[in-house]
Amino acid sequence: MRTRLTNLWQRLRASFWFLPSVLTCAAFLLALAMVALDETVKREGWALPPGIYKGGPEGARAVLSTVAGSMISVTGITFSITIVALTLASSQFGPRLLRNFMRDTGNQIVLGIFLATFVYCLMVLRRVHGAHDQIFVPHLSVTVGVVLALGSLGVLIYFIHHVAQSIQAENVIAAVGRDLDDAIEQFYPETVGTSYKDDSASGSPKLPQNFEREAVPLRANHTGYIQAIEGHGLMKLAKAHKLIVRLNYKPGDYVIAGSPLVHLWPSSRADEKLTDDINDVFIVGNQRTGEQDAEFAAHQLVEIALRALSPGINDTFTAINCIDRLGASLAKLAERVTPSGLRYDEENQLRLVTDVDTFKGILNAAFDQIRQNGRTNAAVTIRLLEIIREIALHVHRQTHRAALLRQAEMIERSSHDALPEEEDRKDVQARYREVMRTLQSGTAAGSQPP
Repeated sequence: MRTRLTNLWQRLRASFWFLPSVLTCAAFLLALAMVALDETVKREGWALPPGIYKGGPEGARAVLSTVAGSMISVTGITFSITIVALTLASSQFGPRLLRNFMRDTGNQIVLGIFLATFVYCLMVLRRVHGAHDQIFVPHLSVTVGVVLALGSLGVLIYFIHHVAQSIQAENVIAAVGRDLDDAIEQFYPETVGTSYKDDSASGSPKLPQNFEREAVPLRANHTGYIQAIEGHGLMKLAKAHKLIVRLNYKPGDYVIAGSPLVHLWPSSRADEKLTDDINDVFIVGNQRTGEQDAEFAAHQLVEIALRALSPGINDTFTAINCIDRLGASLAKLAERVTPSGLRYDEENQLRLVTDVDTFKGILNAAFDQIRQNGRTNAAVTIRLLEIIREIALHVHRQTHRAALLRQAEMIERSSHDALPEEEDRKDVQARYREVMRTLQSGTAAGSQPP
């Protein structure tokens, strides 16, 4: 349940309607409360403090009408600017980056404040009466409306500055890089210590000998990307039915309806209800999310780099910026312990077998496509080797060094025929030799055997 609530909250965060709707409802309630306060002030005959609007009904209507009309006009302009920014972001950074812009809390608050001010003034305006027998001017409410209008001017200035900042390539890359760092902190919380042990790399899971022969597949009911898995719910099902469940997909994978979603052992306990229950713990959607997908942010940085390297844009500096951010996150990942893919219950019985994102897998996801598309760009090729050397200073396992060496060798081989200039090839060879020296020296503190 908690995973589903988190997934729902992530969807609400990425919408333009939720936060503005909340602020609009708050403004509606505020208007009712302020008018009720004004009625109490009039009934009790309390004196108004200095600075409060003390004009008549016609003036109050004029003030509230002006503020409401201005706010709805500014709201329309703000929406237009937002759409232009989204269009620019989609064309420059890729359509998958639109989710990052849409979940920007600053933009949502700006839209919400403008709409809330409009609704507040509209609700107060309807309570202004100018008839001779029952004149009622909500002085406190009108004053609050003026304060909201002045505050909205400051919000408008902030919005213009914020939009200009948010579409700059460096800021977009930095924001996605922070998402990748947050994912590493979440999924790889343990740092390497003196007794480093990586259970996921220790060998094949100790499954029953007849598991492969007797395990039965349960088919997926839906098609789409696996956004999250309710681990506690799946563990509860496996324990209740005394099952061993091997997951064939992990968050971020694309599953097709009818594909074997999991394998169960023993097969005699599988039935239609259990199939539906297990399908329910997999949250499937039309797009990938970073909720449980460690590679998601890395793929976003790769997409920005690939667009920068495309012939139509040819922005080498942006691609190098992406490589730098990927290198910083991979260096942090190299110092973390990869969690085990084996999940046990409270009685120390194996219940779940899952795939985990390893250092090698995330490294390949980060560098493979950039290496392939940037092979003819000398600056990108050189920077890739420089970053690999920087990452090598942080590795603690021989398997990590082997993954870095594989990338460096592919970069060096592709430079032979991809770079026509001999001096460029010499620069690549020099960086490659530096990578080899760093990997062979094993200078990372606390290095551990495989």
